[in-house]
Amino acid sequence: MDAASQSSVTAPPSAPQPVNHWRVVGTVCIGAFMAALDASIVTVAIPIMHTYFHAPVGVVGWVAIAYLLTLSSLLIIFGHLADRIGRARMYAYGFTVFIVGSALCGVAPTIMVLIISRILQASGAAMLQANSVALVTAYTPPRERGRAIGIQAAAQALGLSAGPAVGGGLLALFTWRALFYVNVPVGIVGTLLAIRFLPKDPEGKPSEPFDYAGAGLMIVALVLFMWALNQGYLLGWGSVPIILSFVVALVAGYLFVRRQLGIRHPILDLSVFRNWVFSSGNLSGMLSYTLLYGTLFLGPFELQLVQHLPISQEGLVLTAVPVAMTVLSPISGRLADRWSAKDLSVLGMAIGTGGAVLLALTAGAHMLGLTLLGLTLVGAGMGLFTPPNNSSVMGVVPRARLSSAGGFLNMARSLGMSIGVAVAGSLYAGMLLSTIGNDNPTRAQSPAVGHALLIAFVGIALAALLATVIAAIKPSFKMEHGGDAEPQDLM
Repeated sequence: MDAASQSSVTAPPSAPQPVNHWRVVGTVCIGAFMAALDASIVTVAIPIMHTYFHAPVGVVGWVAIAYLLTLSSLLIIFGHLADRIGRARMYAYGFTVFIVGSALCGVAPTIMVLIISRILQASGAAMLQANSVALVTAYTPPRERGRAIGIQAAAQALGLSAGPAVGGGLLALFTWRALFYVNVPVGIVGTLLAIRFLPKDPEGKPSEPFDYAGAGLMIVALVLFMWALNQGYLLGWGSVPIILSFVVALVAGYLFVRRQLGIRHPILDLSVFRNWVFSSGNLSGMLSYTLLYGTLFLGPFELQLVQHLPISQEGLVLTAVPVAMTVLSPISGRLADRWSAKDLSVLGMAIGTGGAVLLALTAGAHMLGLTLLGLTLVGAGMGLFTPPNNSSVMGVVPRARLSSAGGFLNMARSLGMSIGVAVAGSLYAGMLLSTIGNDNPTRAQSPAVGHALLIAFVGIALAALLATVIAAIKPSFKMEHGGDAEPQDLM
């Protein structure tokens, strides 16, 4: 491939102008960063909102929960719609909805208005995230696709991990409303860039009927399942609301799968799961975010209750995870363009597993240096794993289904985040309860906390080990035909 073809790639036949793919990547990264940032930025403001609105903590917590549930449940649906009406168009719509939702959050007079506005904001974020990987895959030359996806993954990871730090900085200077107002100017810039640099969508795309019943079943299944995962360790896994949510979610999921197999134009083309590269990549990707978010959930307990660090230093130590991930993601993406995506994925998850094991072995001990090393290894492992894994997953998807596949990829990541919090929270609280008869960590002594952290980190490490094994048995894949390949049946 000559230099000209490496710096740009010709758009689909209906788009007459060549596409500068790095402008596409840069534009997509803005949306990926902002959508991910707002998933975690409000966590530090929950106590302040609790006082401001005079609302119960359980109600205020829905400011964060409503965003995550809405984002996760709409990713596949908006990905499917983008494949039908156009990815650039859906991306611009997403920024518009995100801006409106953010502005309404900023002016919200009551807690209920704020929660409803967060649902609207998350709907815009889902439009952005469902299209981000698809746009990069569609318009980046295969030999540079790993690097481009690595940059996009770094932007998304940085947004997810930097939310609390950015939120804390804004709260130190302004009121909680600034957490939402800041999205408006950034969103306007992102919208203008999307209009300017994203390739125009082909006109005259064939119209397909939208499966409203299937969409409803999917939303019910995902919302209830992820709510139960997030709340199970708090309400109790044997409580009636949790059990009922799991049962209804499983029934809705079963009905959704049956419907998708029986209709001509499904929301999710299940035939792509017969390709082991796609299936195993999504499964290992989900487990990798179980490792990431389980670690980020447990880290503050280790640093506060064992290391006794002030909050300012605690936040600085925890940044080791996103910094390592952000630095290594583009590097791994560049390597994936030349080497085997499988080897890099296995290496990354092996390093992440080692980081979790180190955190387990040093849990409860005053070894800040080793704790910092463990956090860095988890971030480095995620940085090495994510770009080649995402590249291989998207590389076996037909061009016409890129957004649907990207939506599923992001949904699997969100599910992994919820599983990570559920596993870490349940093991940690359960061990404290069995050790001291109380799951309140503020009343526990360091030995009890350390033992609970040990068990919880072991659980997270086992999830990472399983992801390593799945990555190891995945067929070798080198990015040569990504975005143009048809799924291959392995049955």
